[in-house]
Amino acid sequence: MKLRFATREKPAGEPKMPRSPLEFWLPKITWGVALVMVGFAAFVAFKRMPGIVNAEAPLPTPTLVVPIPQGSGGAPHMPEYAPDSLVSVSRSVQAHTNKPARPMDKAQSYVVEKGDSVFSISRQYELQPESILWANFDTLQDDPQMMSIGIKLNIPPTDGVYYKVKKYDTIEKIASKFRVYVDDILMWPSNKLDFTNPKIEVGQYLMIPNGVGEVRQWVIPDIAKGRSGTLANSKILGPGACETGDGGSVGTGGFIWPTNNAHAVSGNEYWSGHLGIDIAALTGDYVKAADSGVVVYAGPIGGGYGNFVMIDHGNGYKTAYGHNNAVNVRCGQSVSQGQTIAFAGSTGNSTGSHLHFEVRYYGGFINPWSELQ
Repeated sequence: MKLRFATREKPAGEPKMPRSPLEFWLPKITWGVALVMVGFAAFVAFKRMPGIVNAEAPLPTPTLVVPIPQGSGGAPHMPEYAPDSLVSVSRSVQAHTNKPARPMDKAQSYVVEKGDSVFSISRQYELQPESILWANFDTLQDDPQMMSIGIKLNIPPTDGVYYKVKKYDTIEKIASKFRVYVDDILMWPSNKLDFTNPKIEVGQYLMIPNGVGEVRQWVIPDIAKGRSGTLANSKILGPGACETGDGGSVGTGGFIWPTNNAHAVSGNEYWSGHLGIDIAALTGDYVKAADSGVVVYAGPIGGGYGNFVMIDHGNGYKTAYGHNNAVNVRCGQSVSQGQTIAFAGSTGNSTGSHLHFEVRYYGGFINPWSELQ
């Protein structure tokens, strides 16, 4: 059996209805929009296909991205080389530098020249002066006044102790002595020690980075006016000591510069191994009393000071003047502030003319910079 659908037959005489503009253009617009969308989709797909490059469009400039390392142990990855994206900064070349070129893991030698001091050499190599002393115990015996022209010094590569191994030394004993960890010694490259089985030999030098040694004070003891101990001082200190009375000039409590020239240091500054300052002075320059007082020593003395003068100011203060070319006062003499007491020179242990100047207060050493006017 066949199914038949009933259809409405248009009457023969019924007139045909005209089409509106909307019914005429709507299908065409719809098809046009559809064709545009299909074309755009095809264009996008074509551009994304691998290996397709638009020859007419300029290539974008690559951008360097440097990843930030994660964690303390990470290392940054090097970016890919892209010449067109690198920016260079020009810099003028400095042909001379004050710091000598030197390996940073090995000690080197330095021959002392005229005008050198432990402090000036340490400043030249950007080290602490104590590091220079500790590296040259056999030569200087921890005394910066033992410097002399022509001697050879060890210059450590870093601050710390450059140490010569002695009999019965062990890594553990050395580390404890200089207050560092054993690993600090083992890991220093120039020591060349086996981590698993470190062996050291007598006479071998080891760098103890950041090690701390002892600074021995090589200073003339206080000399006070008065009769007590005068004879003993003469025998121990030298011929410049004398018997002094209890009277005499008394200081004002203020100190002037003991030289007439520019107020500048030429040599050692005030530090733990040098409890005074070396004031710039030419041979024969006037040396003046920094304050009024009584001369308690005037003449040559040991300890590297050369021709030496000490003044007791009667108020707890004493001043000391070393390396003089000649002395212009006698022991026991009262002097006034600004009076010429000596002439500058380079006697004793000295590498050049200057005045070694100390300020003491009841036996303690004071940085002269804090007292000089």
